Amino acid sequence: MTTRRPKLIVLDLDWTLWPFHVEMDVDPPFKKQSGKVVDRHGSEIKHFPEVPALLEKLTSDGYEIAAASRTHEVEGAKQLLKLFGWDKYFSYKEIYPGCKKTHFNMLKEKSGCKYSEMLFFDDDYYLNIKDSVSIGVTSVLVKRGFGKKDVEEGLKKFAEGKLY
Repeated sequence: MTTRRPKLIVLDLDWTLWPFHVEMDVDPPFKKQSGKVVDRHGSEIKHFPEVPALLEKLTSDGYEIAAASRTHEVEGAKQLLKLFGWDKYFSYKEIYPGCKKTHFNMLKEKSGCKYSEMLFFDDDYYLNIKDSVSIGVTSVLVKRGFGKKDVEEGLKKFAEGKLY
């Protein structure tokens, strides 16, 4: 018996991959300085600790990954993905203000994946998880940054056919 696997794993950015809102809590543009990512004032910008290893693991396990973010600071978010060295992990990037349903519609169109074949991780239940579940996307509420426990919970929910 084969375990049901998602065809596309979708990740929010703010408060999921990094502990801040790009449009409110940090000051773009960003750059690399002495091997660290910094904002325009030289303040170091950090991500949640487990994220790089999880992106590598998910990719090496054959999962396709997408970003979906409602941020108004589109260029700053894209800069961070590039400066953290994560661009290579994301097949699709839907980063712009609006409803998550719009992001998922574009991901469906670009990837050819049905909503039922997607697994989504986000920190915001009321604005994002509710919308994704309403269209049939299995979703996991990330509480303290994207981590191994979130991935395990999400893959288990997906395999069992649960939406939330």
